[in-house]
Amino acid sequence: MAWECPLSRWGVGERFAYIMSCEISSTALIIFGCFMNLYLSSYRLGDRAAVLAAMVSGNKRVGVISNALDFSAEAGWLEAGEEQECTDLEKIGLDPEPIDLRDYFDARSALRRVVRTLDAVWVVGGNTFILRRAMRHSGLDTILLERMRDNRFVYAGYSAGACVVTPTLEGLDLADDPDVVPEGYAPEIVWDGLSLVPFCIAPHYKSNHPESESVEKIVELFIADKMPFIALRDGDVYIERSKAEPDSPLVWT
Repeated sequence: MAWECPLSRWGVGERFAYIMSCEISSTALIIFGCFMNLYLSSYRLGDRAAVLAAMVSGNKRVGVISNALDFSAEAGWLEAGEEQECTDLEKIGLDPEPIDLRDYFDARSALRRVVRTLDAVWVVGGNTFILRRAMRHSGLDTILLERMRDNRFVYAGYSAGACVVTPTLEGLDLADDPDVVPEGYAPEIVWDGLSLVPFCIAPHYKSNHPESESVEKIVELFIADKMPFIALRDGDVYIERSKAEPDSPLVWT
């Protein structure tokens, strides 16, 4: 089951006209608009991988960004993880290309040229605060905002890759340590998100995941502070598509 909702955005970098506070349970929330496509999963591809495959057009080139895992020095584990991410994307017909944002720290123009060749990005989970730093240092945050009105481009990701697109990272420090600073990163904590959506996201909610207990505390904070949010169980996906296709089997009612 899925819900279809109209969505209007006021402009790049501004808050949206649509907000909500809800929990998604074993389903996908699909919103149609005229901006960048979003596929935000709780864990890995989630239960709507076929939808992601259909959303990515053109040459189906997808930049795989794993910088949320830069806290780890286990090269073998990182390499195996990145390989698995790419394999999962290849299985649904996409053409993945790993991109290390550290290669573009203070080289925004070079990264912009790379992103122009992509039809989507797939942003892997890990530490949200490290990922946010990497986006700022490389300029990916600005580049993504520049592509907000490109209704062919897809931003996709899970866990930290989903949380980073919200207005704020407040509360996520209950699960991710904001003081972890990998080599080559500035120590300043970036608390603002990309604001691609107008609400916070709590992934792994009531799921079989090591962070689920911490996420329940995050949800309690969101409620106490009256912050709009969605709580995603593993398997759940929040989707924004650039246009509605009523006859498509990918739209459920």
